[in-house]
Amino acid sequence: MTEPRTRTAPALFAPAPGAAPLHRMVGAQAAMEVRIMLRNGEQLLLTMVIPLLLLTGFSLTPVLDLGPGPRVDFLAPGVLALAVLSTAFTGQAIGTGFERRYGVLKRLGATPLPRGGLLAAKTLAVLGVQSVQIVLICATAAALGWRPQADAAGVAYAVLLVLLATACFTALALLMAGTLRAEATLAAANLVYVVLLGLGGVVFPVDRLPEAAGTAVEALPITALAEGLRGVLADGAAPALGPVAVLAAWAAAGAVLAARLFRWE
Repeated sequence: MTEPRTRTAPALFAPAPGAAPLHRMVGAQAAMEVRIMLRNGEQLLLTMVIPLLLLTGFSLTPVLDLGPGPRVDFLAPGVLALAVLSTAFTGQAIGTGFERRYGVLKRLGATPLPRGGLLAAKTLAVLGVQSVQIVLICATAAALGWRPQADAAGVAYAVLLVLLATACFTALALLMAGTLRAEATLAAANLVYVVLLGLGGVVFPVDRLPEAAGTAVEALPITALAEGLRGVLADGAAPALGPVAVLAAWAAAGAVLAARLFRWE
C-alpha cells in the first residue's frame, strides 16, 4: 500500500511581484506604437504617400530649377529627410498630443514605464516605420534613375544621420505634445512641417535663399539631415562633421527638455 504524501510538491508558478525589466516594457510599448501608426490612415498619408508623390512629381516635371544633373539626385536625399521628419516629428507630435488629451498618457504615467522609457519606445517605433519608408523611397528613386554615389563609409554616415535625426525629432515632438494642448500641437506640428518643407533644403536648394536666411536655415536639424545625406549620397563627398554636430546638439537639448517638461495629463 502506497503511503500518503506528507510534503507538498513545489509550486509550478510562483508570484514575482514587481515591474518587468525596463527593456521588456520598452519593447512592448514600442510594438504597440508601431501598430497604432500602421492602423492610422492619416499617418500613412503623411509618412508614405506625400513623400513618394513629391519625389515622383518633382522628378518628372521641371517645375523647380534644381541645378545640373538628374533631378532625382537632388530630390531623393531631401525626401528621405522629409520622411524622417514626418514620422519622427509631425506624426509623433500629433499622435502623442491627442493621447495626452484622451487620458492615454495619464494611464501610462501610472505604470512603471518611466518617461525615458516612453521616449525610447516611441523612438524605436519610429525607426521601425522609417525602415519601411526608406525602402520604398529608395526603390522609387532607383526606378526614376537615382544611383547613389556613397561608399561603405558614406552609407554608415547616412545611417548615423538618420538615427540622430530620429532621436532629435522624436524628442522635439514629445516636448511639443507634452507641453501644448492637443489642438495647438496639431496646428503647430503641421505649420512646422510645411515651413521646413519649403525652407529646410528638402526640395528647394538652400543656396538660393538670401545669405542671412541661409545661415539661419543651416542650423536647423532638417537642413543638416538633408544636406548631410545629399553630400554623401548624391555628391559622393566625404562625411562631414557639421551635420552630425547640429543633429546631436538638437537631440541632446530636445531630450533633456522633454524629460523635464513633459506632462502626462
